[in-house]
Amino acid sequence: MFNRWAMTIILVGIFSSGADAEPTGRLTLFHAGSLSVPFAAMEKRFEAEYPGVDVQREPSGSSKAARKVSDLKKPCDIMASADYRIIDRLLIPEYADWNIRFAANQLVLCYTDKSKHAREIDARNWYKILQKKGVVWGHADPNVDPCGYRSLMVLQLAEAYYQRPGLYDRLIANRPKANIRPKSVELVSLLQTGNMDYAWEYRSVAVQHDLRYVTLPDQINLGNYEYDTFYARAVVRVTGKKPGTFMDIRGKSCTYGVALIKAAPNREAAVAFLTYLLDPEGGLKVLKDKGQPPFVPSRVPTAAMKNRLPKSLGRLVEVKE
Repeated sequence: MFNRWAMTIILVGIFSSGADAEPTGRLTLFHAGSLSVPFAAMEKRFEAEYPGVDVQREPSGSSKAARKVSDLKKPCDIMASADYRIIDRLLIPEYADWNIRFAANQLVLCYTDKSKHAREIDARNWYKILQKKGVVWGHADPNVDPCGYRSLMVLQLAEAYYQRPGLYDRLIANRPKANIRPKSVELVSLLQTGNMDYAWEYRSVAVQHDLRYVTLPDQINLGNYEYDTFYARAVVRVTGKKPGTFMDIRGKSCTYGVALIKAAPNREAAVAFLTYLLDPEGGLKVLKDKGQPPFVPSRVPTAAMKNRLPKSLGRLVEVKE
């Protein structure tokens, strides 16, 4: 009799423990607008696996997403940035302990069949097209979206690469401030409706929205870390961590980062989602399928940072600068 009841208690304990371990509740993600399509797909798959979790995503420019945490103190579990350096600058160490680099990207010039000069534009003449009178082109706001300052970096690098002194200023002169939008994905609808001829986007966004695009040389597209020394020649000044301050951002290859917020209201669900995100057969595969190259495995810069990760994440990450 004792053994039978003892076994029953043990089994109940096992099942109760398993039930308690299942994450539930609301999970809040602030993330770059360029991650909207792959994160929407991940949300569905994650919620199917964890039906007790309600994933709530808030896409925006990455800098704006970070400031929701640092300045507005909005509750958040996970913040994913199109530029990992934003997490380093605005969230670590006060709001986050670590920053995992999980994907790459590159800048492309997007357009549609309705765009002016669509039949003639290519990787050799794009900068000439953008200077033409009547051509409407734009980019994201560099103060809130990394794609914005990266777009300006591409223009600066093009001046050096093509050896065209004054090219950057001539290009900007043909781009009214009204053509700057808070985040790069907002430009997609302007292209699709014919209200804009060309827009700077990430290659993944172009693929996800079936846009035509000009692929630029690796020396200027910010997509090849082997050219980081050349990319560093580009510098863009943006608003700083505190109101009224500014900081200079130097060119570097496009690398996405993700962090668990220290005060995460639902840490258990957040760790479960991050474990799915960094799984080569999970979230990283979704990214690859959506046209964005993932890092397999994902990366942290130091062993000390890796040691601070939850165990389920540590096994999916390597130490690599």
